[in-house]
Amino acid sequence: MERLVCLLIGYIFGNFPTGYLYAKMHGVDITHKGSGNVGTTNVLRNMGPKAGLITMLGDFAKTFIPLIIVTCFLYRDRTDMRYLLIMYTGLGAILGHNFPLTLKLHGGKGIACTGALICFSDIRLFQVCFIAFFGSVLITRYVSVGSLLVALCFSAVNIWIVSTGLHPLAPQYHMELYMVSLIISGLAIFKHRSNIKRLFSGTENKLSFGSGKRKEN
Repeated sequence: MERLVCLLIGYIFGNFPTGYLYAKMHGVDITHKGSGNVGTTNVLRNMGPKAGLITMLGDFAKTFIPLIIVTCFLYRDRTDMRYLLIMYTGLGAILGHNFPLTLKLHGGKGIACTGALICFSDIRLFQVCFIAFFGSVLITRYVSVGSLLVALCFSAVNIWIVSTGLHPLAPQYHMELYMVSLIISGLAIFKHRSNIKRLFSGTENKLSFGSGKRKEN
């Protein structure tokens, strides 16, 4: 029952379409710009750094809030499975962002929400994913490469910190934690399938570090 509650709370908050609403407030329908994605990268490329930052912070907030509700109020005494409930709540928020009822299931790719989950979860997970994302983006200038690396690191590091006993999760929940982690990583990879095709074909757009805006394919 706790798992379903966490998924539901996360999903409800994940439905808040930050990028779409911010763009609408400025007379832009972001679903008809660039890739049509409502996430941070498309907003950044089509509306500039300020819009991208606000979208990212909003997507972080809609993931952090349900995580705080679950861990600080609803299930604060469930220390034996706290980390697992964090993952279920984060999964719910990512699903709400990726497949929102508010936008007829046409959402983002869930990387900002996954980033918020990473920040909330474990400092070791955060450190590895932070280095993987920003290091790869600075080197390649492909946001998609950084996002895909984060997706892979997310599962790998989660499995490592739990299997080695570095996180206080009861043993009976270990396999379930691995499964949820792999689902979260799989969702990120699935939502980036068009980016993967463009990377292999050499047509993926690189991130510009200048002031100009670039249009995403």
